[in-house]
Amino acid sequence: MRSSNGFLIAAAGFALLSCGDAVIKSMAGAWPVPAVAALRFTLAVPLLAILVAVKDGPAAFAVKRPWLQFGRGLMLACSSLAFFLSIFAMPLAEATAIVFISPVFTALASAVFLNEPLHKRVWLASVVALIGVAFVLRPNVAAMGAVAFLPLVAALFFSTMIILNRMAGGTGKPMALQWAMVAVAAPVVLVGAVIGHFSGEPSLAIAWPNNSVILRCAIVAVSASAAHWLIFQGTMRATAADAAQAVYIQLPVALAIDALVFRHFPDIMALIGAALIIAAGMSMWLHQRRV
Repeated sequence: MRSSNGFLIAAAGFALLSCGDAVIKSMAGAWPVPAVAALRFTLAVPLLAILVAVKDGPAAFAVKRPWLQFGRGLMLACSSLAFFLSIFAMPLAEATAIVFISPVFTALASAVFLNEPLHKRVWLASVVALIGVAFVLRPNVAAMGAVAFLPLVAALFFSTMIILNRMAGGTGKPMALQWAMVAVAAPVVLVGAVIGHFSGEPSLAIAWPNNSVILRCAIVAVSASAAHWLIFQGTMRATAADAAQAVYIQLPVALAIDALVFRHFPDIMALIGAALIIAAGMSMWLHQRRV
C-alpha cells in the first residue's frame, strides 16, 4: 500500500508539471522564451529556499561540490530553454513524448561515464525509442524544419542533468540539492535573456510584461515547486525507480490539455510513436528492476 501511495503521489507531481508546461505554452507570443524561463526560475528560488529552511534548517544550504551543482543547474537551464522553445513552436503532447527518450540517453551515457553495464535490452529499447521519435517528428519536421528537433536537444541536456544528479548523491539534502540547481539555473537563464534582448532579434526583445505574464510565471514557479515536492514525497513512499515511472502520466495529461485547451489532435502515427517511446522506457525500467 505504501508503494502504491508513493506512485500515486509522484504521478500527481508529474501531472502538475504538465499543467505548468501548458501555462508556459499559453504565453507563446506574449513574451520571449528566455525571459519567461528567467522569471519562472527567479520566482522559484525563494520558494524553494523557504521549503529547505522549514524542512531541513539553514545548515542544509551548505551543499558540497559546488562545481558539480553548477553543472546540474546549467543543464537544467539549457534543458528548460530548449523545451520551452519547443512547446512554443509545436504541440505540447508531441514535445513531451519526444523528451521521454531521455532515459535511453541516460542509460547510454551511464555506460560511458559511470561504467554501468549496458545490457542488450538497452540497445533494443534504444532502437525502438528512436523509431518512435521518428514517428512523432515526422509531421513536425515537414512543417517546422530544424525547430522540431528542440525536444531532442532538451532530452540530451536533461539526461546529462540526470547523470550529474547521480554523481551529486550525498552532497546535500534532497530538497537543498533541488534549490541549488534552480539557484544556478536562474542567473544562467537571466544572462541568456539579456544577451537575447541585445542581440537585435525582435522576437527576443524584452519589454515590461503585462500582469497576466507575471501571474502565469508565478503560477508555474509555485506549481513546479509543489510538483517536485510531490515527486520527492513519492520516492519516500516507494522506490525511486517505481516512483520515476509515474513520469509517463505526463503524456495523457498533455494529450488532454492539447485537445481541450489548444484544440490539437495528434495523428495516429504520432500516437504510435509516443507508445513506442514509452514502451522502450518501460522495458528499460523492468530490466533495471530485475538487475
